[in-house]
Amino acid sequence: MEYKQRDYPLFSACGLNCGLCPRYQMNGASQCPGCAGKDFLAKHPKCGVLSCSQRKGFTYCYQCDEFPCPKYDGADQSDSFITHLHQFRDMEKAKRWGIEAYRQELNEKVSMLEQLLANYDDGRRKSLFCLAVNLLETEDIKHVLEQLTSEVQSDAPLKEKAASAVCLLQAMAEQRKITLKLRKKSKL
Repeated sequence: MEYKQRDYPLFSACGLNCGLCPRYQMNGASQCPGCAGKDFLAKHPKCGVLSCSQRKGFTYCYQCDEFPCPKYDGADQSDSFITHLHQFRDMEKAKRWGIEAYRQELNEKVSMLEQLLANYDDGRRKSLFCLAVNLLETEDIKHVLEQLTSEVQSDAPLKEKAASAVCLLQAMAEQRKITLKLRKKSKL
């Protein structure tokens, strides 16, 4: 199926925050364009959820009366490159707030993630930063960024800055009882 390019590929039809995914945040041939972004078909030749939503004329699955359908069985039980943990919660948020308000929050989170990656990634933290920004609340991430700005010298070695960022994000996650680790699919 040829996918219609979406205007906003950062929030997927199935409720994943593509803009907070390590594959979206990378450069090079393996970079993902987000849900039905430019050249999506080359990276993801098959996506049953996107095919279904576009066939039915929906931008997001939560707009369908059949949501959640059997395509979602076990969807929030394990992760891929990006966490699926808040997939249903985020779709509910978008439905309740309206998609524009949700996009505004997601754009803010993407901007904060890009700050972390530009200033605190020593080449080994992208997945952790993506996961933390995806799972923590916006205010929590703002607080961590403020702490980093005030407590870490801008000319400190990158390795030291990265360690500080990880420490503060882990502490915030512990406070919120969140585990910053992707969940692998269990083997049968």
